[in-house]
Amino acid sequence: MNRKELVNQIFSKKSFLCVGLDTDIKKIPELLLKENDPVFTFNKAIIDATAPYCVAYKPNLAFYESLGVKGIADFERTVKYLKENYPNHFIIADAKRGDIGNTSAMYARTFFEEYDIDALTVAPYMGEDSVTPFLGYEGKWVILLALTSNKGSHDFQLTEDKDGERLFEKVIRKSQQWGNSENMMYVVGATQGKMFEDIRRVAPNHFLLVPGVGAQGGSLQEVCKYGITKDCGLLVNSSRGIIYASNGEDFAQASAEKAKALQQQMEVELAKIK
Repeated sequence: MNRKELVNQIFSKKSFLCVGLDTDIKKIPELLLKENDPVFTFNKAIIDATAPYCVAYKPNLAFYESLGVKGIADFERTVKYLKENYPNHFIIADAKRGDIGNTSAMYARTFFEEYDIDALTVAPYMGEDSVTPFLGYEGKWVILLALTSNKGSHDFQLTEDKDGERLFEKVIRKSQQWGNSENMMYVVGATQGKMFEDIRRVAPNHFLLVPGVGAQGGSLQEVCKYGITKDCGLLVNSSRGIIYASNGEDFAQASAEKAKALQQQMEVELAKIK
């Protein structure tokens, strides 16, 4: 999916919501455990319930890899289900890959050729040759880690060099020599608040993938106040706050209600820029 198609989806659906499919077999409703494939059954129900209110899904590979071959099969089935039934939804593999060039090339082949997903999260620590193999695919996106929402983000990302430039700013500035706003996004945690102003000074036009709204306490309104652009420029992710809204028989309906509530807030924010 290219940038124009993504922007069109956002404004036509009045939503920039991404639903994170962080599916933990120990947290899904117990009633599903009798199913032959409880993880996929859960994912399918969540997708069907939330699809009207979101523009993207983000399966987190750790939750599938933790189940071995069976989990990878669940990931593959989930991607296939999305592509066959909701082809206009943007699919992000949250895998945080990144290694020396030939290894990154294999990761790129895995996600962009074998699975044919739209975007992949990538760690930038090893520099240009670890990132550029992902950028050679037309219509595919690298989502580079920039300023995350976890407590440990302060350990490295906010450290300054002798000129006062923080590491996350260096990552964003330098990486724009490798990619552009048509094939590269940045991960910026919702809990960073006013720091979005600093992000936008360095990357005024790039899309940002924003985790941390909901269970992690990030404010959608604050993210939009400092981070939204004329093209929206945001994909705001909610995982636990949506998919685990209930552990009873009404789990899918509860997830739909949570997604709809966020979509309605997003509609208000989008109306401010049109």
